[in-house]
Amino acid sequence: MQILPDIEIVDLGLYFVKQDLLALGDVHIGYEEALNKQGILVPRFAFKEMMEKLGQMILATLALSKKQKISTILVNGDLKHEFGKISETEWRHTVRFLKLLRQYTDHIVLVKGNHDKILEPIAKTKGLDLVSFYQVADVLFLHGDVVLDAASEKSVKIIVIGHEHPAVSLNQWPRTEKYKAFLLGKWRKSKLTLSSKRIIVMPSFSLVTEGTDVLKESLLSPFLRGQNLSSFDCFIIGDQSYHFGKLGNLRRRK
Repeated sequence: MQILPDIEIVDLGLYFVKQDLLALGDVHIGYEEALNKQGILVPRFAFKEMMEKLGQMILATLALSKKQKISTILVNGDLKHEFGKISETEWRHTVRFLKLLRQYTDHIVLVKGNHDKILEPIAKTKGLDLVSFYQVADVLFLHGDVVLDAASEKSVKIIVIGHEHPAVSLNQWPRTEKYKAFLLGKWRKSKLTLSSKRIIVMPSFSLVTEGTDVLKESLLSPFLRGQNLSSFDCFIIGDQSYHFGKLGNLRRRK
């Protein structure tokens, strides 16, 4: 499904057709291990399932592009979870994740997220650049925890962020199900700014949790606070992607 012209939703990733670029974000490798250390028992199969999903998503992207490799694969922040030192398991899983990406691209871009304080050793070992933002054509990728000056540049027409982990809860009697979601809207730096840019908010690639219910919970990203979120389009990810219309309409159904 296209979220914008030449931008395809591929499971939890975005494929930019003209740039031949696959983007995903908020992988949070090591999250289940961190929860177990806190006494929250989480089955340790999330990483295996995530690797399977990553492989399937890459193959689906190659089917779209009709190519043998993807020109660029971009991780839009928070590749790993822990703020402090890297555990042996987290290091090993991160290396395995990057190795899988390497099989399908010669260019990996790691955008730095707020959880990536000590990602430099892994990036340096693997010869990867760790950047605060990445712009290709008129598309700007940044994590979304901080509004950088680059977002206001005239050359930028589309902003792609993560950080928020957007999800939406739907009432499906007799229970409520939460689904990961992409959001598409317009962003203005301030209410005094006349022009707007398109903004896409990506769901987290982590399978440990679905994310933040944007209809109920406080917003994390400064890119979204103060914006007219009711006017944002919502694309829910289930067995495939579904366009659920405006968030404001979903809110009124509750």
